[in-house]
Amino acid sequence: MPQRAHLLCLLALLQLAGGSDIDWWENASLYQIYPRSFQDSDGDGIGDLKGITSRLGYLKEIGITATWLSPIFTSPMSDFGYDISNFYDIDPIFGSLEDFDSLITEAKSLGVKIILDFVPNHSSDENEWFQKSVNREEGYDDFYVWDDGKQNPETGEREAPSNWISVFGGPMWTWNEKRQQYFLHQFQVKQPDLNFTNSMVREHMLDVLKFWLDRGVDGFRIDAVPHIYERRDADGSYPDEPVSGWSTNPEAYDYHDHIYTKDQPATVDLMYEWRAYLQKYQAENGGDSRVLLAEAYSSVETLSAYFGNSTHQGTQLPMNFQLMYLSGYSSAKDVVGSIDYWMKTMWTNHQTANWVVGNHDTKRVADRMGAHKVDLMNVIVNALPGTSVTYYGEEIGMSNVSVDCTGDDCEERDGERTPMQWTPEKNANFSSSETTWLPLNPDYGRINVKTERGVSRSSLNIFKGLQALKSSSAFLAFKEDGGFSYEAVTEQVLQIIRTNKYSEEFRILVNMGNNMEIIEGLTTKTYEYVLVTAYSTHHLG
Repeated sequence: MPQRAHLLCLLALLQLAGGSDIDWWENASLYQIYPRSFQDSDGDGIGDLKGITSRLGYLKEIGITATWLSPIFTSPMSDFGYDISNFYDIDPIFGSLEDFDSLITEAKSLGVKIILDFVPNHSSDENEWFQKSVNREEGYDDFYVWDDGKQNPETGEREAPSNWISVFGGPMWTWNEKRQQYFLHQFQVKQPDLNFTNSMVREHMLDVLKFWLDRGVDGFRIDAVPHIYERRDADGSYPDEPVSGWSTNPEAYDYHDHIYTKDQPATVDLMYEWRAYLQKYQAENGGDSRVLLAEAYSSVETLSAYFGNSTHQGTQLPMNFQLMYLSGYSSAKDVVGSIDYWMKTMWTNHQTANWVVGNHDTKRVADRMGAHKVDLMNVIVNALPGTSVTYYGEEIGMSNVSVDCTGDDCEERDGERTPMQWTPEKNANFSSSETTWLPLNPDYGRINVKTERGVSRSSLNIFKGLQALKSSSAFLAFKEDGGFSYEAVTEQVLQIIRTNKYSEEFRILVNMGNNMEIIEGLTTKTYEYVLVTAYSTHHLG
């Protein structure tokens, strides 16, 4: 029987069953919320906690297990919340601790878990810890990474301790006139790095975790994991990094190979320390496993170390960004290559997988791959075994917005951070304000939650159908021998099979190309179509 389509999801038999040996995070549907852009409750044009609380029912509707919130802590907003001046409070832009507690209460009533962005590598330079360190107050003297620098042998002048370049470009070391030393900042000058070789820093960070765990959060997404530790030699010096050959600009981050400022062995040990703390907290307080997600653009071997080894457990979900490197020209064989890169190490060694296709730092799928491939990528990340991670708005096919910017106000990542598109009404029902902090996409009259709820093959309804499948017996059998398979059956057609091997099987076919594909002889079994995208020529049944 010929098969043709952009997506076919085929059902043999149906029998629901549980996966009793599966922890909640292993098969979860995670959803990233960028708080500024999800829902405004007070009419100032900026999203907030009360707004998120009012929309938690939507997450339940579309089948989300847990949502993680980009930073909501007190911050001068030099880096939109990733520069924290108080790790124990909510920035007034988003509300208050009382608003956060109300959000947790509502989420628990709906069965939606809450994960917070945890930013341990650095603080804001406006954090009182940094001010105390500048002043060399007792207990805070080496709370950050300070150094006298070194003398240039030719000029005799003082210069930075090493040639390290920050992620955002320019020197990683900045002179502090008051303290008369250089301080390290892997990111902005206003984001000084905390010194994790100091046990007091580590204790403070455990206290931060406990503060939010006590308020009811279910886990943390750890920001910038590879950057937490740096190499320091036995004599106290910081070694220069070698030239990478990837850039000709000596002020660019890619100019050096970051062998001393990324993925240091101590960082792996720190992940184990934090996982042990969360396990201890669960043992003492009960409840489900508290989860750690690790943001690390690192090799799969390093991610494997962050997950754990034969004696230690680390972050449950070292985030897998391989599918984010695909483009509109990627074939099914390219997709399989990206999947294999993860599975041959992480599944083979740990039987774990997670799949990410978008976030607040990356252009949306519609812009990277084409609007007609949004559904296909949503299908792939939800059809593969393990945890899916969805960036808000991808479930309805939102695209980037061209945002004008000038000088210091320019933020090239704004295009993927625009307000959520809820309805075709004014401001997409995101805000009652005359203006919003970023402009809405002009297509919100067509691409929005309300409209797509009523269209059977809309991106939203395809997404909801996929979440329903994740609780099926076949999908829950992913850790059993033969419970899944994937392959490129042609250059452009990807096939994923999910089965419990005795009563239920789904066969998913995704055409990554731009032409019709006719495939024969895939199976002798009889299936029915249970999920088809708007680009498919097939019908349900």
